[in-house]
Amino acid sequence: MLVSEYISRFFRDNGIKHIFGYPGGMVTYLMDALEKTDGITAHVNYHEQGAAFAACGYAITSGKTGAAYATSGPGATNLVTGIAEAYFDSVPVIFVTGQVNTYEARGTMKIRQKGFQETDIVSIARPITKLAVTVNNAEDIRYYLEKSLYLANFQRKGPVLLDVPMNVQRTEIEPDKLLGFIPDNAPPSELNADKIIDMINNSCRPCIVVGAGVKQSGTISDFRRFIAALKIPTLSSMIAVDAAGNSPYSFGFIGAYGNREANFILSKSDLILSIGSRLDCRQTGANRENFAVNSRIIRLDADVLEFENSIHSDDINLFCDLKNDMKKLADHAESAEIRDFSQWIEVCSQIRDKLSDTIEKLYPQILVEKISKHVPDGVVITTDVGQNQVWIPQYFVLKPNQRILFSGGMGAMGFSLPAAIGAALANNSLTICFVGDGGLMMNLQELQFLARERLPLKICLLNNSALGMIRHFQEMYFDSRFVQTMASGGYSTPNFEKIAAAFDIPYRRIDNVEEIDSSLFCDNSTEFIEFVLPDTTYVFPKLAVNKPIQDQEPPIDRELYRQLDEL
Repeated sequence: MLVSEYISRFFRDNGIKHIFGYPGGMVTYLMDALEKTDGITAHVNYHEQGAAFAACGYAITSGKTGAAYATSGPGATNLVTGIAEAYFDSVPVIFVTGQVNTYEARGTMKIRQKGFQETDIVSIARPITKLAVTVNNAEDIRYYLEKSLYLANFQRKGPVLLDVPMNVQRTEIEPDKLLGFIPDNAPPSELNADKIIDMINNSCRPCIVVGAGVKQSGTISDFRRFIAALKIPTLSSMIAVDAAGNSPYSFGFIGAYGNREANFILSKSDLILSIGSRLDCRQTGANRENFAVNSRIIRLDADVLEFENSIHSDDINLFCDLKNDMKKLADHAESAEIRDFSQWIEVCSQIRDKLSDTIEKLYPQILVEKISKHVPDGVVITTDVGQNQVWIPQYFVLKPNQRILFSGGMGAMGFSLPAAIGAALANNSLTICFVGDGGLMMNLQELQFLARERLPLKICLLNNSALGMIRHFQEMYFDSRFVQTMASGGYSTPNFEKIAAAFDIPYRRIDNVEEIDSSLFCDNSTEFIEFVLPDTTYVFPKLAVNKPIQDQEPPIDRELYRQLDEL
């Protein structure tokens, strides 16, 4: 058996049914092996970045490991943004890059390059992977594949990269004689469920902040049991906005673009249980001393390095593996006697009611809310980066089994379309891709993937013919000099109806909310739906620089702010 064939069968035997990549000279043996292996399908993307994002979408949706491949040199470097996406959002993906034959490599020579398209992708990728290594010996392939699969899924998940020279790919091996990987014993969890429940019962205004770690660990059902048993306010990061489902104790997501009520509730809490959330500066605000000043914080995380980024000096930081520990927490909460927090819930409801009319709903918000009413339950939704990314968690009315995929930490424009492709293949059912005109242009070529494979995927283009997030920033801080963000400043967009026609994808245009009805998502066909927006659009609420997160723009009436502060 060739090494390339061993790689292909390893992926198949470990539950990877779909792999994404782009052809190149240094991966031809792998391409051939994938074609000959039953039970796995290799999909051709039209840019390696698209392949990487598709692998991320597949991994997040399926709960399995994703995989993507590329050739050496530019093929490998084109993966880098997608590798970083997987790293910062903790997505388990194995990236395989081809490399020049070992006898063509520069080795220890100090020349820049010896072989054609030779690039040291391992050194480039090492800071954004859990493992990056060149497999120079064919006999090591089993060891590194097993180690890669283990590390990609161990504790805080993330990407790995295996760089495999072409002559290694074509080397004959005897699989039964290969040495495998034996992991070290995992460190013990520091979870103390009794102490956590006791601290909650001894507080007056506790709340939960849930992060993407709950989704990545596959423990959403246990988490929902946990919050149902505690009956305390539950808030989330943007990426985890779907974690609580339609729980009556869910009050939205926190942070710079979060829901006003969520940020106010956080500011009034005396105990915060953070589960699988980094509590980064987008959530806390730039000045951490203004964040949750009345609260003690308990942080549960699989990555102890995150505790270096402390919030308060008296944080309780506990390493835990949510894959096992979330169930323990839920079981414990269901069997424990929990204090009655109905008065605190009533305060939270009052905050939500008093803030309900403090922001005028503009057209994009009305549009997203109307669209959401017609999206079936169970659908996977992807977002891009920019205003569309924020409108969805702010105004999309979620159903219990809908999931939303974001490019969170990396914040990569161009994510939504290829991620939706991966999600559609993982879920084998209707997937909806929300994207702005700027983000779509980043990976427009992946429309050919849809033209070829006709996936059950609806592209919902929210087209304001502008780079709206930056345009708004320029309005606030640059005296409305809209350089490179609007048609007046050098930015432009194509005729998307003609674009859809060029890719032979059915197209429809929506000019106003009255045109939105139940026919929008009534089938599983591939379709391009363009929602036309004005070029001046806004995301509200949003946090201005150096303000506490509950004091977002546009500022609310100061008397109302005082009343909320006194509740």
